Amino acid sequence: MALLSAAFAVMAGDELKVLTVGNSFADSVFRDLPKIADSTPGCKLKLDRANIGGCSLQRHWEEIGKTESDPAYKPYGGKYTLKEKLESDQWDIVTLQQVSSSSFKPETFEPYLGDLIAYVRKYAPTAQIVLQMTWAYRDDHRFFDNGELTPDKMFDGIFKSYDIYGKRYNLLVIPSGKAVKLALDTQNPKFVKPEKSADLAILKYPERLTAVPGSLHTDMYWSKNKEGEQVAKYDLIHLNSRGSYLQSCVWFAILFGQDPRKITYAPEGLTPEDAAFLRDTAAKAIADFKQPKDL
Repeated sequence: MALLSAAFAVMAGDELKVLTVGNSFADSVFRDLPKIADSTPGCKLKLDRANIGGCSLQRHWEEIGKTESDPAYKPYGGKYTLKEKLESDQWDIVTLQQVSSSSFKPETFEPYLGDLIAYVRKYAPTAQIVLQMTWAYRDDHRFFDNGELTPDKMFDGIFKSYDIYGKRYNLLVIPSGKAVKLALDTQNPKFVKPEKSADLAILKYPERLTAVPGSLHTDMYWSKNKEGEQVAKYDLIHLNSRGSYLQSCVWFAILFGQDPRKITYAPEGLTPEDAAFLRDTAAKAIADFKQPKDL
């Protein structure tokens, strides 16, 4: 932890300014990370985003080309370009990541990761670039229906990808995916893949949707359809409140160089025991993860 804190050293009382360039797998850290920082003495955080849902490294790079040919085109929230966001403040840290569906495929990162790193260094020259390791989908996602890919194989590919590119560009990695895997392997109760998916069509709003015990993924949720009606849907990709809290604990520890077990904030709905387990898991994942960057 002490070594990591030196990498992001700011003057006492200064605000750590972090910009995420990614997708929804970076959006989830906005739920709890600012609150964790606010609740920790001496930690000030400005967290902003240049995220697009489902956006790959390739698309981020292609959006740059579109904005250069059409200055009126604003792909980030319809309000700004990546260049504008990078130049909007003096960022201490800019995070990058691959889209989840390709994160386990190292061959999909280049040349776009290298191009984006060069672009960030051009327009945010004082920022340190950091990679966020993503996580695998839940066991019962259709991604694994053909039997050729499993969550374990997906995790293995993710670990390999971020190790390769962390080493290639000498970057620190936020091991969110490592923490998710460790939590799934060590928690009690264990997550057990449901034998049968619920029939979403028979569920009526606002009926309470029951999550599978031990899940770190969203599971079922209510969403409005085109007619404005609330319908039940499955999300076996993104993190639920347990998972996003774990993710934020990992981010906080890496960004501020602090022991996540000392975090006092926990979101409503988590038991004290589960929150403590997730903080401890974050600490273990960081300790067990060999950073590819030379510290």
